[in-house]
Amino acid sequence: MGTDTVRERAADGLAERRREQRGWYFYDWACSVYSTSVLTVFLGPYLTSVAKAASDADGFVHPLGIPLRAGSFFAYCVSASVILSIFVMPAAGAAADRTGRKKPLLAFAAYLGAAATAGMFFLDGDRYLLGGLLLIVANASLAVSMVLYNSYLPQIAPPEERDAVSSRGWAFGYAAGALVLVANLVFYTAHDSFGVSEAMAVRICLASAGIWWGAFTLIPLKRLRDRRTTSPGSSGTSGISGPSGTSRHGGWRQLAATVRDMRRQPLTLAFLLAYLVYNDGIQTVISQASVYGSEELGLDQSTLIVAVLLVQLLAVAGALGMGRLARTYGAKRTILGSLVAWTVTLAAGYFLPAGAPGWFFVLAAGIGLVLGGSQALSRSLFSHLVPPGKEAEYFSAYEMSDRGMSWLGPLLFGLTYQLTGSYRDAIISLVVFFVVGFLLLARVPVRRAVRDAGNPVPARI
Repeated sequence: MGTDTVRERAADGLAERRREQRGWYFYDWACSVYSTSVLTVFLGPYLTSVAKAASDADGFVHPLGIPLRAGSFFAYCVSASVILSIFVMPAAGAAADRTGRKKPLLAFAAYLGAAATAGMFFLDGDRYLLGGLLLIVANASLAVSMVLYNSYLPQIAPPEERDAVSSRGWAFGYAAGALVLVANLVFYTAHDSFGVSEAMAVRICLASAGIWWGAFTLIPLKRLRDRRTTSPGSSGTSGISGPSGTSRHGGWRQLAATVRDMRRQPLTLAFLLAYLVYNDGIQTVISQASVYGSEELGLDQSTLIVAVLLVQLLAVAGALGMGRLARTYGAKRTILGSLVAWTVTLAAGYFLPAGAPGWFFVLAAGIGLVLGGSQALSRSLFSHLVPPGKEAEYFSAYEMSDRGMSWLGPLLFGLTYQLTGSYRDAIISLVVFFVVGFLLLARVPVRRAVRDAGNPVPARI
């Protein structure tokens, strides 16, 4: 009887874990539509056109009296949103650790971002400042929500499942992006038959992403469970922790305590530095590729949508395929291979001829095959480098690297264009992030890093 009871409890625990994992996947399904339809496809070219409509005879806009090239406005707004995230994410992470209630904070961040995205429907005429404000709010909200979302990974997946669970989450997100982009493509290309202008079609597509984000966020909010942090090891030596090991102070002091603790885990910190660098390049390519295609290569909106749709479809296969490669070659080697592919792809992008959508599709295919896998495996690899009992605070630092520090790329992209007037020079400047990131990651002995963190070393890592 006792053995049967233990088995029943184990089966119930496994079923509950699978239920939470499936619910967790759906936040990627909900919010990834913003990243694809809004940030990658529609908003960059559209906000740039709105800024140009408001520019002076020399092509400059003057927010707060600062002269900016209209063509750089979108990149600067992305950079500003990430800087704002740096101030907000530590506070959100500390509040989640202190109270153990991640779901209300996740709900607030998700619905604030969804509302800002839906508000982009009102971006018309020369309202570039409104567009910039909504972009900053939506981007920062997404970053905060991802702090809370990713911190669930060590709680819902044991070490042997994390590569697969992380990869499936990314695959869900890219599948949703592909599905919505198909609908966007049909609607945008046939906007005349629907009786709306091209600009109105773009605004409807932007707003629909916000509605999608808000609607599907209900699923993870229903299935994920709040867990109060009780481990005595969390920030226990920082001098600012409470009885449960969570910070009693603001986000910045919690972040400072985590960084001090990470100094005892120099290999974990070394991986985080490498990730900070190459992920900055990835995030910038995601946000600026459509601007490069429209402004430098002269491609129309329909071509850009098809290219991003191709990225989404191949990213699903890429995320799952790279997850399988990691089982054979290890996550580190697989990520290093993806960084080589990123470098080659960007170098090829510099030489793309204008007005040639076929070659742009080839470039999109290369990006899609490495995009999801490099991000999913980075997330799961980092989970092995976190000391037991300190998952939440270390993942807050990881999210700072993932979202909060990804401002140098957009800034470099915008400054390069401002100084040279060439988007080709701007796009090739991003190669430095992948080369430096490769060199830094290659120097990290990940097996020793896992052991030093106090975790069992997987057969392949």
